[in-house]
Amino acid sequence: MDKVFVTRKIPEEGLKLLRENCEVKVWEEEVPPKKEVLLEEIKEIQGLLCLLTDPIDAEVLEAAQNLKVISNYAVGYDNIDIEKAKEKGIVVTNTPGVLTEATADLAFALLLAASRSIVAADNYTRAGKWKSWGPKLFLGQEVFGKTIGIIGAGRIGSAMARRAKGFAMELLYYNRSTKPRLERETGAKKVELEQLLQESDFISIHAPLNNQTENMIGPREFRLMKKTAVLVNTARGAIVNQRALLEALENREIFAAGLDVFAEEPINKNDPLLQNPRVVVAPHIGSATFATRDKMAQMAAQDLLAVLEGKKPRNPVS
Repeated sequence: MDKVFVTRKIPEEGLKLLRENCEVKVWEEEVPPKKEVLLEEIKEIQGLLCLLTDPIDAEVLEAAQNLKVISNYAVGYDNIDIEKAKEKGIVVTNTPGVLTEATADLAFALLLAASRSIVAADNYTRAGKWKSWGPKLFLGQEVFGKTIGIIGAGRIGSAMARRAKGFAMELLYYNRSTKPRLERETGAKKVELEQLLQESDFISIHAPLNNQTENMIGPREFRLMKKTAVLVNTARGAIVNQRALLEALENREIFAAGLDVFAEEPINKNDPLLQNPRVVVAPHIGSATFATRDKMAQMAAQDLLAVLEGKKPRNPVS
């Protein structure tokens, strides 16, 4: 019977599938297994089901002796050395599509919360500071009819565009390729990044993390934005230079930010970003709905089993 290591306790729907077909070991702790654990566990297993928090680098892959498949419980797979996996003939899969709507929902929720200072207003009210209705109390930015710029027009970026269309927003997008269907459905216009940054009232990031997108949004980019702009990032934290973001907020170069992802996760509790009242944060919960996480578990398990059975997985990365 094939051996499988699961790096975190995923929803039972996925674990049940694996246990019915394999000898399964699950890392039960809330934090990811350390590298030395991965190096030890990967020696004998045929299947690895991992999370985006698990760095499956060349050293880890080199230790694998019988590994056939890595099933990543995520859409992004920047945590895996894909070239090394190819070199060793290891199939890598991911879970695209299933978390599109849930992540777009959260992105738009962050957009609304940041633009209207919802979290700061909530804290203010709970602290008993609210004395009376005030004409200048927690003034925010209007959303309806404004311009949104979407960086990365894949599945999630396109879903975000559909939500924005419901708010009668003008749509700009920056993407390597043109998206005719997106343009037909929403009236979105493809532009260069500089134009998007200059003209957008809201900027939502949905690009993958790679050499081209790492630190894509830095000091220069923030200076191009409107002083009333709101930045939303539900993609990968390293796409945004966090020091530059903090400076842009402190210098009033932009109005606010809504962040579900960070350059280092978890973000340090003393990070100055967390002290800024114009930043709304979440602990990387873009796909965190009961239905979505269950479907992700099933998809990850099914693709892992398919490879072990000599079949083609539905969602191969390599």
